[in-house]
Amino acid sequence: MSDAFVFCTIYVVENAPNSQQAIRNLTDFCRTFLPGRHRIEIVDVFLHPERALAEKIVLTPTLMITSFSPARRIVGDLSDSGVLQQAFGLDIQPPGARGGINA
Repeated sequence: MSDAFVFCTIYVVENAPNSQQAIRNLTDFCRTFLPGRHRIEIVDVFLHPERALAEKIVLTPTLMITSFSPARRIVGDLSDSGVLQQAFGLDIQPPGARGGINA
């Protein structure tokens, strides 16, 4: 995905602990790995059930990364940074890792 702007929607039940954790995890992840180039839309499925039905959301929290076609989905509290990196198409190496071939 490189330096492209990323749009995503997270479907939640706003007062549910897992939903609150997912929002925090997604926000922290985007601030760290996509600073200034992301937009997060939060949709409470109780307030907007028609949106959830239209997108076939059956579990919350569900993240939809709509910058891809088809959109990518992740269900859960979004605590696994590696899964998020892969879903957002980020090629991030851990600190100290070197590219290339070891001889």
